[in-house]
Amino acid sequence: MFQYAVSPSVVLNPRVPNGPQALGAGASELALMGLWLRDKGYRPTTIVSAVRNLKILGRKADLADPDVVRRTIAVSEWSDGFKRNLVNSYGHFADWKGYHFERPFYEPYEKLPFIPLESELDSLISGCGRKTSTVLQLLKETGARIGEALMLEWQDVDFERQTVTICPEKNSRPRQFKITAQLLGRLSRFDRKNKRVFGSASADTVRREYERQRKRLAEKLGNARLQQIKLHTFRHWKATYEYHRTKDILYVMRILGHRAIKNTLKYTQLVDWKVEDYVCKAARTLEEATGLIESGFEYVTELDNVKLFRKRK
Repeated sequence: MFQYAVSPSVVLNPRVPNGPQALGAGASELALMGLWLRDKGYRPTTIVSAVRNLKILGRKADLADPDVVRRTIAVSEWSDGFKRNLVNSYGHFADWKGYHFERPFYEPYEKLPFIPLESELDSLISGCGRKTSTVLQLLKETGARIGEALMLEWQDVDFERQTVTICPEKNSRPRQFKITAQLLGRLSRFDRKNKRVFGSASADTVRREYERQRKRLAEKLGNARLQQIKLHTFRHWKATYEYHRTKDILYVMRILGHRAIKNTLKYTQLVDWKVEDYVCKAARTLEEATGLIESGFEYVTELDNVKLFRKRK
């Protein structure tokens, strides 16, 4: 069984020439397969995921033996969804090596994602460090995937129009969002020497740091539910929130960048938001009203010359 010797980032570095000789003697087969996938036009996120899955699989099975790999996946305690991912990743490896691999079929059980309260998302955003909290705020306001968020470049941020443009991954569609002044202010404090807003941060690095801070906050606030909030949960929350607000499934489909509406339909059955799930605030001046809108409150009505706003908990 070979050892994983080269970071996936090396595989995806455009400055590394193509070909095995570019990685030097003793280079990992996984890295070479990654270069092969890159040359075949696969997206960086797909390549990194495949390399990561094969590294996990390689700890339990000899990747040079497709039959052993198939049996190992079959008897493992991994979920059917993860088994399917492993099969797809090993399929790439087998194609590259010229192995005959009859792919087993795994159909994961469909389950509804966990949808937290908005106040729980906000507690994570306010409690994390500067970079992590900015990433989380971006995920909340746009529903972007973490890979899409980290690909954000300065040219995608329009400070005058107060918008960000999300470049797609996983064959999604590009999207543009109006963002809050709060998020715009957070972004403006980052160093613009890098092409990307969040520099060279990888999804794995951000995820590990987020999980570390999430655990700390869950213990500090005494709320175990926070541990259920993954980075992708922000996307699920955004979709659920927008469907409840608009009842327009095609609008939600465009926000998420889905190409097939079947991927969006599950958000019609997630949460029945109640009236008591809102926080109500009043504004008596233009300055107060502006501050509430910038904090995410939406205008409801006016009574006795006082404007009422609400925001979901």
